[in-house]
Amino acid sequence: MNSPLPAPGAGLGHYISTAPFDPLSVEAMTEEQSQVYQASQLKLMWWKFKRHRVAVASGIFLAALYLMILVCEILAPYNLHTRNMDFIYSPPQRVHFFSDGQFIGPFVYGRQMTLDMDTLKRNYSDDRSQVQPIRFFCRGDSYKFWGLVESNIHLACPAENGQLFLLGTDRLGRDVLSRIIYGARISLTIGLVGIAFSFVLGIIIGGLAGYHGGVFDLIVQRVIEVLQSIPSIPLWMALAAIMPVTWSPILIYFGITLILGLLDWTGLARAVRSKLLALREEDYVLAAQLMGAKSSRIIGRHLIPGFMSHLIATATIAIPGMILGETALSFLGLGLRPPITSWGILLTEARGVSVIAFYPWLLFPMIPVILVILAFNFLGDGLRDAADPYR
Repeated sequence: MNSPLPAPGAGLGHYISTAPFDPLSVEAMTEEQSQVYQASQLKLMWWKFKRHRVAVASGIFLAALYLMILVCEILAPYNLHTRNMDFIYSPPQRVHFFSDGQFIGPFVYGRQMTLDMDTLKRNYSDDRSQVQPIRFFCRGDSYKFWGLVESNIHLACPAENGQLFLLGTDRLGRDVLSRIIYGARISLTIGLVGIAFSFVLGIIIGGLAGYHGGVFDLIVQRVIEVLQSIPSIPLWMALAAIMPVTWSPILIYFGITLILGLLDWTGLARAVRSKLLALREEDYVLAAQLMGAKSSRIIGRHLIPGFMSHLIATATIAIPGMILGETALSFLGLGLRPPITSWGILLTEARGVSVIAFYPWLLFPMIPVILVILAFNFLGDGLRDAADPYR
């Protein structure tokens, strides 16, 4: 006996989660029920994904970050290499709006520095006689936009002859906030480029192993088991250490990306193999074989698109591992090297216990790393749930 249709007043979310509709009762459906019944798989995935509010918020947050890296020169208050030698290890400045009960707008107070002769620590205090309004859409340090176009336009700038260190400065007087913004371009893109390598390798190797099986499948499985049994960090360190020191920063960047991609394809390959082992027995695969279709066409045009949504969700969850890998290698001094700046390189400034005790704001680059990793994990969970036809 067919189960009754949901009430006409029910929302779309109720229809998505219920059993499939009876085709014989299409005429009795309401407009909303008909939309759900006739919706494509992609649209159903989108409806289910929108119900995962944390995943949606994570996706918006990551999209904003990736848009930010396109204009990081404009968003950063200072140039990447600008040094303020009079304000070495300056703590973060607070933004104020009122001075002596009068509204001025966003501003910071000037800084006075004294040196503690016992600990040699620089102590900074606010000089309330120096009110320095923050300028917006202003001219400041010059830079080359994407290394091509000369410009000096910034979203926010310090006052004339003033300072603006919202997250403090490092041992060379460089603004930490500006360096975090510039470092996002490297740390965020290295995960995307790395996953592109592993995505191609995982689909090709896992697809061939799952479709053909036999000796090739056996060899692939043993290779995957060996690679997955080796601790990741020591293996990354060993491969990164063999890169010549004479390589340019760009070559080091692509070398680290290639290493991360070559070592992260195993999980994706296993997922592809397991899916193809099940799908290769379907009738449409046999029909394609009888029509003379090649293995590459059957895998690429018929099998892979059938579970591409699962692959995208798997790749989304794999990106945080690559970002953490680059951060760990750079923190240990075996990854990217200056003048390239990433969040891992910025964290090398806080390797000493005394530095952390005296200048804790040097740990601020750790905050975007944590937020990005959490956002990718939440986004991956939402995509995986939306792509799962059994949920």
